[in-house]
Amino acid sequence: MQEPITINYTRDGDDWKLTATRAEEELSASATGLIAARDKADQLVEKLAAGEGEKTVVHLLDGDAFAFTDAYLHARLTTGTGAAAEPAASEPAESTSTQVNGAAKVNGKASATESAPAGDSGKAPAPAAEPEADVAEAK
Repeated sequence: MQEPITINYTRDGDDWKLTATRAEEELSASATGLIAARDKADQLVEKLAAGEGEKTVVHLLDGDAFAFTDAYLHARLTTGTGAAAEPAASEPAESTSTQVNGAAKVNGKASATESAPAGDSGKAPAPAAEPEADVAEAK
């Protein structure tokens, strides 16, 4: 069994210093922002464990794994205004269903159960028909 790689992050003003350690090997780096530091940690891990399959990596904020997880999730999920951040472009698209202006949307398309907005002429719109190809892709 391999020894895990530990990455310890410490704040240095607006920057982060990180140290990757495995057995007797140690690599250091710094980055501006916790998300950039986490990306830099991946690069250090690749240098320490080049060519290895699965690796065990433990991320620590001043020696505390929970503190790192909490800080990293807050950094990923919030922006300077506190609004939720957009998902990273590299993440795979998933089938989503949302409610927009009272009309159900599935993958950005109107669903067959869409209802008329309030104050309309009273006529319910005909159900939206989706081509067979779109239905197969959604599954």
